[in-house]
Amino acid sequence: MFTGSSAGWWFLLSAGICEICYAAAIPKTAGFTRLWPTLYCALFIGLSLYLLALAMRTLPVGTAYAVWVGIGAVGTVIYGIAFLGEAANVGRIACLLLIVAGVVGLKLFSPSMA
Repeated sequence: MFTGSSAGWWFLLSAGICEICYAAAIPKTAGFTRLWPTLYCALFIGLSLYLLALAMRTLPVGTAYAVWVGIGAVGTVIYGIAFLGEAANVGRIACLLLIVAGVVGLKLFSPSMA
């Protein structure tokens, strides 16, 4: 379906989505004392790292890691705003846009390793 760096970017996007899933679930684990939320977290942590490793086969490690963290950070903040009642003020939104700009810039200016 996808080859080379195209597959790497899809793996990376998927890894970032998995990162959002586990980060959003961490509070539900109550410090990893509740079994099912903890297992959910562990599953998505493992899946996220596995997909990140697959992405790093064709993408530069620095770019892949930074984009993975950016997707996770932005997605988790959006989750917090949308579902947890966290603040959505101008300053926070501006900072999110800066992260998105950095992620887009890394995508645009990163060479493929494949």
